[in-house]
Amino acid sequence: MKIESLKLYHIRLPLVTPFETSFGRIDHKECILVELYAEGLTGYGESAVERDPGYNYETTGTAWHILKDFVAPLILGQDVLDAADFQRRVKGIRGHHLAKAGVEMALWDMLGKRDGKSLKAMFGGVRHKVEVGVSIGIQESAPALVQTAEGYVAQGYNRLKIKIKPGRDVADTSAVRKAFPAIRLQVDANSAYSLETAEALKPLDDLDLLLIEQPLFEDDIWDHRKLQAQFKTPVCLDESVVSPRHARYAIEMEACRIINIKPGRVGGLSQGLEIHEMCRARDLPVWCGGMLETGVGRASNLAIASLPGFTLPGDISASDRYYQRDITNERFKLNLDSTIDVPTGPGLGITIDEQALGQFTLAKLELKSQ
Repeated sequence: MKIESLKLYHIRLPLVTPFETSFGRIDHKECILVELYAEGLTGYGESAVERDPGYNYETTGTAWHILKDFVAPLILGQDVLDAADFQRRVKGIRGHHLAKAGVEMALWDMLGKRDGKSLKAMFGGVRHKVEVGVSIGIQESAPALVQTAEGYVAQGYNRLKIKIKPGRDVADTSAVRKAFPAIRLQVDANSAYSLETAEALKPLDDLDLLLIEQPLFEDDIWDHRKLQAQFKTPVCLDESVVSPRHARYAIEMEACRIINIKPGRVGGLSQGLEIHEMCRARDLPVWCGGMLETGVGRASNLAIASLPGFTLPGDISASDRYYQRDITNERFKLNLDSTIDVPTGPGLGITIDEQALGQFTLAKLELKSQ
C-alpha cells in the first residue's frame, strides 16, 4: 500500500484511579496515536510509550522524534506491502520498538480493512473471546490492597496480578492470598530486585502463584536463569524479552517458564506472532501483557491473545478499568466468565471518537508524501 500521509497525536488520558508500580505512580496515561492513510484507507496504531522512562528508555518524546525524523521518511510515498516489508525498512533504526510498533499496528489495520478481515482472522486466532485478568498497582497498605482486589473480584475478574517492590511484596501477596484462597494470583516486580535481594521473595513459593513476573533487572536473562532454578513458582519474563531473538535466549537458557508477550515491547505484532510460534513449538505458555492502552491498543491485544498459545489470562481488562472516556467509540466490556470479546470488524475493528481525540490531544503533526 502506497503510504500517502502519516499523522501523530500525542495523547494524554486521565485514569479512573492512579496506578503505581515499582518505578512510579501515574494518574494520566500518555501515548502516541499513529494514523496512516493509503489508497483511500485509514489505519490506526498505538505506540504505548509513557511520559517517563520507567518501563524502558522510550518516552512520548523519543517516539515522536523517531517517528517524525526516521520512520516517516522510510515509508511516506512508498509501497509498503505488509508487516514484514515494514520491518525490513526500519531495521536500520536500533531499538525504539514501541515507536515502530504503533506504525506497524496501523498498517495491519489498513490491510485488514482492504481485505475485509479482522486482525483475529489475519493472525489465525481461534478464540471469539479471551480470558483476562486485572493488574492492581501498589496500594497504601495490605488491607487497602485487599479491599481494592475485592472490588475487582466483585466485578467478575477471576485472575489478579499485584505489583510488588522491596518492602511491599510477601506481606501484601499473603494478604491477598488469604482473602482469596482459590483465585488465580500472580505478582509483577517490574525489575525491582537484584539476585541477592530477591531472596526475600522465597516465601512466595508457598502461595500457589501462577507466576512471578520480571523480578530482576530489565535487561537481564542470565540471573533470571539462576533465580528460576531456586523457585518452584514459574518466573515470567517481560522487559528482558525485547525481540524473538531474546525470547530464544531465554528459552534456551531456561531463564523462565512463561513469557509475557507485549507486541509493542518487541517491535510490533509481527514480532509478537513470531515469539508466539516459537513458544508454542516448545510448549512454553504465553500471555498478553498490557501497557494501559487506549481502545486502539486494547483491540490489538485482544486479537493477538486469541491465538492458541495464549493459555494464561491477559492483562487486557475492560475499558472502564482505566478510562471514563476513551478515544474509541467502542468500549470493551468484561463478560461474566472473566473474558472480553475479540473485535470482529475489519482491521482492528474500532472507530475513533473524534471529539474525544480532540479533547485529549496535546500535540498533532501531519506528514505527507512529496
